[in-house]
Amino acid sequence: MVNLDPIAEDAIEPIALPVRDEDGRLDSDFIAAIEAAIEAEDSAELILLAANLHEADTGDLIETLAEDARADFVRLLGDEFDYTALTETDEAVRIKLLEALPNSEIAEALGELDSDDAVYILEDLDEEDQAEILGGLPYADRAQLQKALDYPESSAGRRMQSEFIAVAQFWTVGQTIDYMREAQDLPDSFYEIYVVDPAFKLLGAVALDKILRTKRDQKVTSVMDETRHAVLATEDQEEVARRFERYNLVSSAVVDETDRLVGILTVDDIVDVIQEEAEEDMRALGGVGDEEISDSVLTTARSRLTWLVVNLGTAVLASAVIGLFDQTIEAMVALAVLMPIVASMGGNAGTQTMTVAVRGIATQELGTRNMIRVLRREVLVGLLNGVALAILIGLTAWLWFQDLGLGVVIGGAIVINMLFAGLSGLLIPVALDRLKVDPAIASSVFVTTVTDVVGFFAFLSIAALWFGLPF
Repeated sequence: MVNLDPIAEDAIEPIALPVRDEDGRLDSDFIAAIEAAIEAEDSAELILLAANLHEADTGDLIETLAEDARADFVRLLGDEFDYTALTETDEAVRIKLLEALPNSEIAEALGELDSDDAVYILEDLDEEDQAEILGGLPYADRAQLQKALDYPESSAGRRMQSEFIAVAQFWTVGQTIDYMREAQDLPDSFYEIYVVDPAFKLLGAVALDKILRTKRDQKVTSVMDETRHAVLATEDQEEVARRFERYNLVSSAVVDETDRLVGILTVDDIVDVIQEEAEEDMRALGGVGDEEISDSVLTTARSRLTWLVVNLGTAVLASAVIGLFDQTIEAMVALAVLMPIVASMGGNAGTQTMTVAVRGIATQELGTRNMIRVLRREVLVGLLNGVALAILIGLTAWLWFQDLGLGVVIGGAIVINMLFAGLSGLLIPVALDRLKVDPAIASSVFVTTVTDVVGFFAFLSIAALWFGLPF
């Protein structure tokens, strides 16, 4: 750690330099000043520039700096560096930075963080580094963090904060207020007081506003609300986020399998979960896995290659269908010109339906109860859009090639493919979900395959029948 002497900690005042520009990006002059201070090893200047930044700004700044400058940035800030900023960085950036810092220094810093932030930083490190860092913490902190790390990844137990206020069921409101005034180890911020029995089983919760409005001699149980939305520590974080959204929760108790209170979740944690899950679904639909913007070339290429290979296989299947009609295409070259239109329109329509279906499954809005209604809607939408596009493309083909029959053929193929696009865009994600396969990851490949195969087959077979061409 860098000592701040002779600069007194309470004398640190930020330099009047804008951190972000009018578009919300980090200001280029500010970044240049930070880089200059790092290059000059000027700890005092860097502290004046960056010590009072919000952790979100510090996280963005770390990602902006060159890889070899990030550890120097932390080292030069010394005790003024807030390790909470590492929760605001990409995983790849965070891991590389932590690998460049001494584990003893990391352990000292994590001891000052809220437990949920400390777990977030620790969970992506390898077991050896985790063990060494945990070994440098006091026993109580180490046991607390290890317990959270033992919960499944992406569970409520990994996200929960172990710092909370719990009082006995026989306490009065006055005792509770006095405890909050006198205790030294309270959480930095909290919204509810939890009531537990002698076995630490959760009985209910009291909002702070009720505490302030109630007479001191009243028992806390007289003003508590039974906790109807307690979260099981092993519950998936996406399910928990959905519950927060559904019931407009600000915080929620976390209990173990015996209903003992083990932590709390707050809305700021859930906002991060919602963002992560949305980004995960978006990346999955594009076939890029858990890729981050800061990943290396090899990591990015490896992440994308798997689904590109799968797409290659489905493309071969579509080409095989075209190969069945090679003589048909040879007899009428115009078919080769128009084929991509049929496949493209079906693929786009299928993707639209698939996106709505995947989102409906993720939010539990699409289920057995309304499946038939949604399926009927998608069929009718496919039919209406198919007819409209068939008229438009049919007229285009007729004017282009001066052949009315060609317009009829492509119009019919468009209607058929749009119907199959609606069906496959809905049924494939639902089927994958029933098979316990993430529909966000696998749906796009299968939907595209269906629309390509059906589109090519319908177009070329109708053309062969209409014009009497050889198969």
